[in-house]
Amino acid sequence: MITQTRKRRIKLYKDRLNILLDLAQTINEDHSIDDLLSEFEILLREELDVGKVLVYTFSDGVWRNLLSSGVTSEEVARIDVARDLLKYQGIENITLSPPDNLKGFDAIIPLFHRFKAIGYVLIGDVDEDFQGISPTIKHMKLIQIISNLIIVFVENKRMHSALLEQQAMKKEMELASRIQNQLIPGPEDLPQHKNISIHTIYQPHQGVGGDYYDFIKLSRNTIGFCVADVSGKGISAALLMSNFQAVIRSVFSPRISLRKLVHQLNRRVNESANSEKFITMFIGKYNVLTRRLTYVNAGHLPPLLFEPKKGHMISLDKGCIGLGMLDVIPVIEVGKVFVSKHSKLLAFTDGLVELERGNKITSGMMSVEKIISNQKNMDQNIDEIRSFISKHVTMQSIFDDISVIGMEF
Repeated sequence: MITQTRKRRIKLYKDRLNILLDLAQTINEDHSIDDLLSEFEILLREELDVGKVLVYTFSDGVWRNLLSSGVTSEEVARIDVARDLLKYQGIENITLSPPDNLKGFDAIIPLFHRFKAIGYVLIGDVDEDFQGISPTIKHMKLIQIISNLIIVFVENKRMHSALLEQQAMKKEMELASRIQNQLIPGPEDLPQHKNISIHTIYQPHQGVGGDYYDFIKLSRNTIGFCVADVSGKGISAALLMSNFQAVIRSVFSPRISLRKLVHQLNRRVNESANSEKFITMFIGKYNVLTRRLTYVNAGHLPPLLFEPKKGHMISLDKGCIGLGMLDVIPVIEVGKVFVSKHSKLLAFTDGLVELERGNKITSGMMSVEKIISNQKNMDQNIDEIRSFISKHVTMQSIFDDISVIGMEF
């Protein structure tokens, strides 16, 4: 014969089972986090007669208040999870002697995943006088189970959203990388002339970058070229550099002097960058008949010009400050060099020679100078530079975009 007490107990177990089944169905229906939290709040307050609920969850290294119901802002403000809750490793009834900061609550329910605290639930009654046995006592274990389900769902949902975001960002970066690579001249786009051979390297650090090089045929015998570097890296640097490329292509013509060209580029960079970024650049014109190279170095690392016959190396450093540093560049010095036969020019961005070792930045300039200052052809030198880059990528010492132009005359 089933006693009344047993009937009530069976009914209680059935009610609890139904609550869990309803919650599981809600989770399986893939509701939003807000919808699920709303269901959780209704369940606790209406089905289990819990008057006050405060839920904290830990994600991305930060404790956040996930749900607050029946609790005043003053009660929330005086609770610090690290100070007040982390010490609790199991369910704790604090009805009789609650700590000062937890007054008004009856129980603390810690939630663990792989022995690590991922959440805390604080519950309390609004008025126990008419409730008989406190719901916070009667349903404590059930509330812990439900809370664990909710917290795990929220964390999984958050991780899923983060994964989708990462995948979307990855696709956008891949698209941006493809577009930028189409803007950078490939081997088939480089000028072809019997008196000059050209080799290049382009390696952005993050898929897209703020480095840029280009070649423009100005006349039958004159080639214009440049290498440039936007301060910073990533998407914002890539956008500015794409704009800069369009500007160079529109204003670099056979008739414009380098001095006037640099003034125009400086004005356009100021308009685009709003004083937030600047560009260093080396830009030059080379006439294959007169063998005359004219150039301006706008705050860029000086390219190296090596004459194998004399064993002589010079740095092409004449020019001005970087573009976008001032509204108007006060002084621009145009460099002029006669290029002897079989000379080699190497222009590059600082990502090639600024190397990270531990917490220090070291220079690879001497290694680069050694690579170019010999009797080898430029294509052999470029192969050695590729090996140099590959070695330092393996050592994780390269932390910036790299662009290299190698020219042999």
